[in-house]
Amino acid sequence: MNNASKITGATKIYGIIGYPVSHSLSPLMQNAALCAAEIDGVYLPFTVKPEHLSDAVSGLRALQVSGFNVTIPHKTSIIPFLDELAPTAVQAGAVNTVVNNNGRLAGHNTDGDGLVKSLKEDLQFDPKDSKVLLIGAGGAARGALAALCRAGVRSVTVCNRTLGAASSLVSDFKVNFPAIELQAVEKASFSSSSLGDLELIINATSLGMAGEKIEGLPLALLSDHARVYDMVYNPAITPLLFDAKELGLMAVNGIGMLVSQGELAFSLWHSIPPKNAVMRAALESSLV
Repeated sequence: MNNASKITGATKIYGIIGYPVSHSLSPLMQNAALCAAEIDGVYLPFTVKPEHLSDAVSGLRALQVSGFNVTIPHKTSIIPFLDELAPTAVQAGAVNTVVNNNGRLAGHNTDGDGLVKSLKEDLQFDPKDSKVLLIGAGGAARGALAALCRAGVRSVTVCNRTLGAASSLVSDFKVNFPAIELQAVEKASFSSSSLGDLELIINATSLGMAGEKIEGLPLALLSDHARVYDMVYNPAITPLLFDAKELGLMAVNGIGMLVSQGELAFSLWHSIPPKNAVMRAALESSLV
């Protein structure tokens, strides 16, 4: 059990690395799932500065930590320090989950598949054959784009404050997904013609966490059936979600993605899924 009074030399250690990491809700939901499954393990947050990443990975390996999640800013920079990558991580060019296989560290990406699962369950949206606007070009956007392409989207427009980063991301994916229409734009280049037939907007940046608006995004130009997904989950209602709901658009935050990617990571570590809804219940009780 992951109870401090019951930790022994046999207790397996899991965790999350990032900088900062104190805000992460992963320990809350992963420990709840460990307890519900009666697994002798504990999940801990580890603050790792970028300049200490190599040493941290070596330490986690040496301490035989059984698995760990990876969050900002390490999702891409950790790759050279791992022994192997799953296809999900190769496609995304980013890692959010690491499995320790007897000293060999394997990187996976559950973010993208967690997003698609949440789109279907929380937004009642199947991305197959859809037209999507993806805001951002970082690690979260890479994972999202990979999963959207695997899910069979018709087109994705990647929008970023710097066109170069968006163009680089699109170029990387065009090679593996030539049948999907991929393009890059700057935020200032939106028009009624570019937004009017969009079916889904995804915010894959941290904008909104501190109350920031996503500048230059005229939601009023969207059709009535368009939907909005914000990966930010705290606060529960970001300015993007508030504006979307004011226009009558169906819109949700990223708590479903957080839960789904965590459930997929749990399954990779323990070879069983977590008990149904235990992670979401833990999160929702903490965000009330």
